[in-house]
Amino acid sequence: MIGKFLRGNLALSVLAVLVSFVVGGILIAVSNPGVQQAGSYFFSRPTDELNAIWNAVFGAYDALFRGSIFNYQASTPAGMIKPITETLAFATPITMAGLGMAVSFRSGLFNIGGTGQIVFGAMFAGWVGINVDLPWALHFPLAVLAGVLGGAFFGAIVGVLKATTGANEVIVTIMFNYIASLLLQYLLKTPILQAPHNINPISKPILDSAKYPPVFGDQFRLHAGIFAMLLAVWLVWWLLNRSTLGFQFRALGHNPSAAKVAGINIGLTYILVMAVAGGLAGLAGTSQILGTEGQLTTGVAASFGFDAITVALLGRNNPLGVLAAGILFGGLRAGAGTMQASQGVPIDIVLVVQSMIVLFIAAPPLVRWIFRIRAERKEVTA
Repeated sequence: MIGKFLRGNLALSVLAVLVSFVVGGILIAVSNPGVQQAGSYFFSRPTDELNAIWNAVFGAYDALFRGSIFNYQASTPAGMIKPITETLAFATPITMAGLGMAVSFRSGLFNIGGTGQIVFGAMFAGWVGINVDLPWALHFPLAVLAGVLGGAFFGAIVGVLKATTGANEVIVTIMFNYIASLLLQYLLKTPILQAPHNINPISKPILDSAKYPPVFGDQFRLHAGIFAMLLAVWLVWWLLNRSTLGFQFRALGHNPSAAKVAGINIGLTYILVMAVAGGLAGLAGTSQILGTEGQLTTGVAASFGFDAITVALLGRNNPLGVLAAGILFGGLRAGAGTMQASQGVPIDIVLVVQSMIVLFIAAPPLVRWIFRIRAERKEVTA
């Protein structure tokens, strides 16, 4: 029973994360000045080296915990719980975009265009949030809907090109990331989006009537977008596992030729897959512009589009797995600053951990070899 569990996808994902943190710990120890100094007299006092390694690694990961989950050193209850709210604030757009990537991956389309789709969602939602004046009950849902439609539109273009010309979605989505980013830069220098009397590429603030309400007050960045994210997790699970459309998506991912023989319109399904994926990424864009940011800038998508790819892969394209992976990556982002401020650990170490997670997720045989886990044998029937 234990061996079967260890050979499963969930266990391999957990072990991949564990190994990545071990590699990160090694890098923290090697780059720590105290460890390097104690290493110069290792043979005369080896315990000093071991203590220095322990202090460096434990101190770094303790700071990561205090910056991402619970700050037990804070003097107020608000300060204690602020780290987990920061983790969830980061996890919200990452998970939303990761769900979009998971939908496309499950459908056999390797969508690399999360960044561009987030940008389009943010632009559409931002324009509505700035220029439309309505009560919150109308303005807010209209701005969110505009963001979802913006991302869906940009994603659907990729689906149309794939369906009509056979264009490779990897190349197209990568190029579309540049198109979206450069278009945003241009529009932020024109009256369409740029704030009046401002030379910087930044928009006017989003009207309060279009913003996600804060969950615990203005002192925290966490907003009601987290509830939209949880709803999106459930909707994607239902779509992929309980709906006819989701069955068509999964059939396309398993075998496009067989799906075509079964009567599925392949071209239309390509378009729908990319529209759904883009809409989810656009929802992530609304979380940014209508939630944490409040103004359009050229960095509105940050690195969430590429983090979403890793989150989808780590979550094995399962909505619940994507949620768990999104929270993990949100925690890494939230705790990185505390690691650097209190322990002097470069933020790049967190990026290395994320990269190692990608490496081990992409190479399950390597994880099995490290932990001496045999691959599950497939029975062959006559």
